[in-house]
Amino acid sequence: MEISFIGAGNLAWHLAPALENAGHHINEVYSHQLKHARQLVSNLYDAHTHSELNFADSPSHLFVLAIPDDALESVCSQLVLPENAIVVHTSGARPLQSLAHWLAIYSDVPVRTGVFYPLQTFTKGQSFMQFDEIPLCIEATDSTTEDTLVQLGQEISDIVYIITSEERRTLHVAAVFASNFTNHLLTLASELTMQDGLDFDLLRPLITETFRKGLAASNPADVQTGPARRGDLTTIETHLAYLSNQPKLAEIYQLLTNSIRNQYR
Repeated sequence: MEISFIGAGNLAWHLAPALENAGHHINEVYSHQLKHARQLVSNLYDAHTHSELNFADSPSHLFVLAIPDDALESVCSQLVLPENAIVVHTSGARPLQSLAHWLAIYSDVPVRTGVFYPLQTFTKGQSFMQFDEIPLCIEATDSTTEDTLVQLGQEISDIVYIITSEERRTLHVAAVFASNFTNHLLTLASELTMQDGLDFDLLRPLITETFRKGLAASNPADVQTGPARRGDLTTIETHLAYLSNQPKLAEIYQLLTNSIRNQYR
């Protein structure tokens, strides 16, 4: 399939090469920061940068919007596309209907719309990720487009699901808890150790075992440990006293402690 990318950030950095390695051709990469498009193109076989959002003469059949959610409508309002092109967004939170609505308003030619959402965290500049075990969530406004996107997904991943916008929103919220919030808590733990001159590496075996047990359990709640799980109020008060000069951390500690205690009442 002939494909163009609009956006050259974290996701595009990994998804574009994965599609190329599956035998597809990336024609063009557009980014409002041209240097980012050039960086991505330098990792592709035969792509070139595109300096504007007019793709009327593009040979591509699929246009991947790998851009921040807040930019979707603005980009759609400027896109000029070939007739009957497929346009997909890669957002976990935006409903398909929003994309379909914007393109119905702004596009001068009929286009087909869908969602191609990889449920994973991506970082630009790192080694290209293998998509085999990354879940791909597919949605489309018509069955023909859905079949095309499912087939495309199956060429790079062994885990492809047809997911509604509502289901995808649930997954995205859960993913924020499981990934973004978890990483932030690791960041806070690292800062706590460093402020007292301790090595964060001391926590690594604990973190590794926590994730191993949580992922191995049928329900992570079954392997919860710690003072809140035990109802150890003395230890909890000791910790809060230690955090008394850091009210934001104390607030987070208290909120999570209350959540755990409520879970097991």
